[in-house]
Amino acid sequence: MLDQKTIAIIKSTVPVLEEHGEKITSVFYKRMFSDHPELLNIFNHANQKKGQQQRALASAVYAAASYIDKLEAILPEVRLIAHKHRSIGIQPEQYPIVGKYLLLAIKEVLGEAADEEILHAWKEAYKVIADVFISVEAEMYHQAGWEGFRDFKVVRKVAEGDHVASFYLQPVDGDFLPEFLPGQYVSVLVESTNDSFKHIRQYSLSAAPGRDYYRITVKREGEQNGKAGVVSHFLHDHAEEGTVVKVSAPAGDFTVHPYEEGPLVLISGGVGITPLFSMLQATVDAQPQREVTFIHATSNGRNHTFSQEVKECVKKGNVKSFVFYDSPTKEDKGAPSYYEEGFVTKESLAEMIPAVNADYYFCGPKLFMKSIYISLRELGIPQERIHYEVFGPMEQL
Repeated sequence: MLDQKTIAIIKSTVPVLEEHGEKITSVFYKRMFSDHPELLNIFNHANQKKGQQQRALASAVYAAASYIDKLEAILPEVRLIAHKHRSIGIQPEQYPIVGKYLLLAIKEVLGEAADEEILHAWKEAYKVIADVFISVEAEMYHQAGWEGFRDFKVVRKVAEGDHVASFYLQPVDGDFLPEFLPGQYVSVLVESTNDSFKHIRQYSLSAAPGRDYYRITVKREGEQNGKAGVVSHFLHDHAEEGTVVKVSAPAGDFTVHPYEEGPLVLISGGVGITPLFSMLQATVDAQPQREVTFIHATSNGRNHTFSQEVKECVKKGNVKSFVFYDSPTKEDKGAPSYYEEGFVTKESLAEMIPAVNADYYFCGPKLFMKSIYISLRELGIPQERIHYEVFGPMEQL
């Protein structure tokens, strides 16, 4: 436990962290990776290059300082991060390394403003924060289906549209395939031919639990330049039937229990459909009578992932499906129309959603998600009924 003096010192640094937090975390990563390049096998290089990881860490440090006297208030955020840590294999012995370089970065950025009293307070506070993460992650490791990365074989590869493909994965050892909660993800590890590092990316499980396989559905991302798109390019270009890939046990808190009751609204944009289709399929499997509204937005029919599978769910369950194409092709316009042209707006949501007492889950591009979030709040949907997942470092909408 921290004494009141230490808590007061940490809280006094909150305005400084708000102003200089991102610079501190940028210095932190630069110095840590310089001295410990092996940690680059864990962190997402693309997110580092874009500054996303630096912003996410700055936000986490700011939140920890703000709630240092009641860390239980940010436990949901801690669990989100801890799930990612567990899925990529973060270990307790790595926390002291992070603590060392975080303090060095605070000292470097703040200079004389970071006196010995402030640095000592942050050293003590970091120990408490690290212990919370280590404790939460230990429980997750205990509950995980297996430790580290397990060999899976690609048993089927299916093109889902332009630049998107599904990979059906079964364990090479033939052992038990643990259940997961619809909406969870796995980490996939590959070694790049362009550099000496391992690269890890998270992909949502895109089919319901209870199958004899896991399925991930992957969009080819960016250009393969040693950082962006390394794993997605490997999967698209080299992972054929019979290819073995390394996969972590399922993780993540963005989940829906298929046996819950009450209306359910699932809203997806682009490849953000992956966790939401798992939720849809699992709900229809378990409770075909449950009221589900499934809303999907994408560019056109060529990029409409799981189009036929969603139609099958509509036939089997109590599901209303709505589709939005913002750039329909000539083929789309010539086919029997089952989509609306344009974007999902607050007005269209008001017409589609069943009631404020529904639970709302959404995922997709960041701007899409911000629009959906704002619209739902303006339509009077309570905060506690809104659930979303950001691909990459966690950010608030």
